[in-house]
Amino acid sequence: MKLMHIADVHLDSKMNSYLTAEKSKERKAEILSAFVRLIEKAKEESVSAVIIAGDLFDVSRVSAGTLKTVLGAFSSCPDIEFYYLKGNHDNKDAFGSMEEMPENLHLFSEEWVSYNLSERIVITGIELAGRNSDEVESELLLDTDKLNIVTMHGTVAAASVKGGSEIINIKNLKNKGIDYLALGHIHSFSNEKLDARGVYVYPGCPFGRGFDECGEKGYMILDINETSGIVKTEYKIFPARRCYAPEIDISGCENNMDILDRIREELGKEPFDKSNLIEAVLTGSINALNDIDTVFLEKSLEDKFYFIRIKNMTKPYVDANAFKLDASLRGEFVRTVMADEALSMEDKAGIVSLGLSALLGEKV
Repeated sequence: MKLMHIADVHLDSKMNSYLTAEKSKERKAEILSAFVRLIEKAKEESVSAVIIAGDLFDVSRVSAGTLKTVLGAFSSCPDIEFYYLKGNHDNKDAFGSMEEMPENLHLFSEEWVSYNLSERIVITGIELAGRNSDEVESELLLDTDKLNIVTMHGTVAAASVKGGSEIINIKNLKNKGIDYLALGHIHSFSNEKLDARGVYVYPGCPFGRGFDECGEKGYMILDINETSGIVKTEYKIFPARRCYAPEIDISGCENNMDILDRIREELGKEPFDKSNLIEAVLTGSINALNDIDTVFLEKSLEDKFYFIRIKNMTKPYVDANAFKLDASLRGEFVRTVMADEALSMEDKAGIVSLGLSALLGEKV
């Protein structure tokens, strides 16, 4: 039997933290469309069931259009069973407004719920709903003769954590007969050993929405041999628009054209292409006199990518020798700052950079 494990889709995310209103609307629709394609991929993979380990939605008030599209995608695959466990972003009654639910959609609750996928394979899950797993793990009783898949949504910790929520104490889940712990909440992929028998897996989010979700994203496929009890797992990349935040060292650049050429050189390499969202993080040391015009740089590159923004993380430095004979107010200012022994070189460079901008009448 083959299963798909996904999590953290975050449908109906507003996508407006850095995109224009038009592109926010477009990206919102793209992610919904990508989710439908992911369900179609499940059909292509010939899976028997899809586990959605929380945060299918991003907001408590999901649009009717999104709900109908999701349920329609489930209904279009009657040979696949969908097991949806709500996460901390999901509405407790996300589908409550819908008159009919697909017969192949199965839900969990705030108590342990189990479903038999076959005579030997069982999936069991619980929605933490603001609790830590310490409050519920003792109630998890599994038949160790079965192949047990357990699903939860939260952050794995090595011990109990007081004052938090959705914390999964992984220690308490060891040696309970779990073959595969299907998790959600962490947006990057990880596959770790649980105990001698099982593993715990975060598939990560299947599509990147922002620069904290960079690079290739995907889903997990479980191939279960019911006779031998062997569970083979494979992480697969899902083709969708991607986010990248490359660091670009611009040390030695003397002006904005030099910086632009350096960025173009770096972003001309793989895996960057026109479909990507890019946050170019500028690093290195740059002369405090060289003003980095991020607006100019973004405008010069905006036709090369779906979206690009420039983040200046460089450290300014001051060439004090250049101001030794400068009789202007600017020279006097720089010499005064550089002579202050109470300041670090980094602070001096920062003060000089801001001061020179102010003397030129620029907004600081």
